[in-house]
Amino acid sequence: MSAAASCLEIRGLTKHFYGVTALEDYGLDLPQGEILGLIGPNGAGKTTIFNLITGVYRPSAGQVQLFGRDVTGLRPERIAQLGVARTFQNIRLFRQLTVLDNVRCALHLERRYTLLEALAALPRFAREERHMVERALALLEFLGIAHLALEPAGDLSYGDQRRLEVARALAMGPKILLLDEPTAGMSPLESAQAVELFRKVRDQFGLTLVLIEHHMQVVMGLCERLQVLNYGRLIAEGRPEDIRVNPEVVEAYLGKDLDA
Repeated sequence: MSAAASCLEIRGLTKHFYGVTALEDYGLDLPQGEILGLIGPNGAGKTTIFNLITGVYRPSAGQVQLFGRDVTGLRPERIAQLGVARTFQNIRLFRQLTVLDNVRCALHLERRYTLLEALAALPRFAREERHMVERALALLEFLGIAHLALEPAGDLSYGDQRRLEVARALAMGPKILLLDEPTAGMSPLESAQAVELFRKVRDQFGLTLVLIEHHMQVVMGLCERLQVLNYGRLIAEGRPEDIRVNPEVVEAYLGKDLDA
């Protein structure tokens, strides 16, 4: 494990839904710059962790610390402002807007001009809007989809929509990026390309990545550490090569080959 300082610390995180325990006593120390994978069967509690970190859910118990600050129960927009961005299992784009405008929407979170300046088209408004377009195009270029900037987001291929979703998340200027099944629905070739892309994103932007993923080739090829959940509990944690042969993990996957 990296010796870097922890950017995210979680202690005893628990979530109940009407008497059903979705997550119990979960913990994490996440060093800056690490790529961590969360794996486990459907319903194991993985997306619940993302929703608790990002403020979508309030925990029933436990604490979340972000860069040494207690952020337990803060609203999603505040968590985003503090440096956490995410993508979703089901792609959530503004399908009728262009690719460029999808990214610009995220950049507007940090705009400094006022409504009056926008209505009057004053110089600061024009200057900031021009800068946002330049930044958006740079992100699209980095992700290989700048040539699609003026296309409606809904017309993109599945793989390019995933890339756009990552571009929009990066536009928020995060320090931690949470990826929820980022290669779901991709072909083997697209998945292999995604592995290289996510590593490039980590290195280029100095991010910490956490991904939920069912494609074991992606997990084994990308992640530096894995946590395995089952029925809302953490059952194993370690390097991918150790997790691959862990008997409890294999049993949780009902005997499936973890290389499948």
